Amino acid sequence: MNLQSIKQRFGIIGISPALDNALSTAIRVANTDLSVLITGESGVGKEVFSKIIHSMSNRKHNKLIAVNCGAIPEGTINSELFGHTKGAFTGATSDRKGYFETVNGGTIFLDEIGEMPLDTQTFLLRVLESGEFIRVGASKMQTTDVRVIAATNVTLEQAIDSKKFREDLFYRLSTVPIQVPPLRERQEDIYLLFRKFAVDFAEQYKRSPIKLDAQAQAILENYNWPGNIRELKNVAEQLSVLSEDKIISAQQLADQYPKIIKRDLPSVVNNKEDKSSFEEREILYKLLFDMKGDLNDLKKVISEIVQRNNLDLPNQQDIQILHNSLPDSSKERTSYSFEESNTKQHTTPTVFEYNDDEKIIDSKPIILSSEHSKDTFHPTEEVIENLSLEEMEKDYINKALKKHRGKRREASKELGISERTLYRKIKQYDIQE
Repeated sequence: MNLQSIKQRFGIIGISPALDNALSTAIRVANTDLSVLITGESGVGKEVFSKIIHSMSNRKHNKLIAVNCGAIPEGTINSELFGHTKGAFTGATSDRKGYFETVNGGTIFLDEIGEMPLDTQTFLLRVLESGEFIRVGASKMQTTDVRVIAATNVTLEQAIDSKKFREDLFYRLSTVPIQVPPLRERQEDIYLLFRKFAVDFAEQYKRSPIKLDAQAQAILENYNWPGNIRELKNVAEQLSVLSEDKIISAQQLADQYPKIIKRDLPSVVNNKEDKSSFEEREILYKLLFDMKGDLNDLKKVISEIVQRNNLDLPNQQDIQILHNSLPDSSKERTSYSFEESNTKQHTTPTVFEYNDDEKIIDSKPIILSSEHSKDTFHPTEEVIENLSLEEMEKDYINKALKKHRGKRREASKELGISERTLYRKIKQYDIQE
């Protein structure tokens, strides 16, 4: 079964390469019994991946049950998963089967696995390793044949460091990891999903579906979407209900959902044609900020070298003598600016002479006189650096790709642009990876 048929069967909308990669991984691992760990931000649709894996596995004729580990109280989660015997705790009036017993031969989807208590993690690890479990309050060991698919929107490695998640359970669950991309990394899918939600809403309430004009669509696609697909669906339904017009403008979109135009960057996309230039400005702003940081670092390095080596610097009087000795043409092109230093000021720089044994044999002060300056200083040629924005942009893309060893996703994050924009720039500048 190909990707397109899978998307149609499960109602998945999108053409993003990152989404296709996640779906391909799910399809390949489906007909095995390996444990799968699905990671991704809240609202990206992790549960649908569990349905795909189960429906394409040999267990598809048995049950699939979804359990939200964060929604079950800590005191009852062991009973819910593994069952209990009569009298095991207050309120246990009869024996009860847990999910691992009732879904024997099927699949359990453990959502928000990072919220599972530590003692429950111990029991789950035993089930994964040997298929054995014990009901709460019982002493008899039982066995089950259940495939476990887990999902989390938190970084389990950080939970391991803070002693909230077992490291051995993490490696047992993540036999095959699947990363579901956030909506901001699927820019080409945003308007497709919006149209799907608008059409579904219109069909349900028997009305004409809304659309966005070019400016509103550009704003929609450049919003960060912290709530991912859930947030996008809410926006589509909100506009469908509250807007009288069927073609939504950028102003109407901003009026109905003000937070969508709030960005950290100093400008907002105005129309479809400006989208490319907006992305280029993002790269330029980052380049300028990096240059400013590099200059500050250079100042610190020079200051440290001067202080640690007790170097001599010319004072203002010497600089003025030197300046007066230069030809008028040089004066016009030359300016000097020295910041005051807390280090000891020397009125005269010093030069040292060395013998063949690399020992200092004499030191003489450098006298910055008019005569000396004429003999020492020679006319210089100004070299103008290439200030082409395209060349600077191309250089930054090359550096990012080299730094991340050709991994485009990491390079695009480093540059602060989307993967789609990076693909286009690589093709535009014919960059060899």
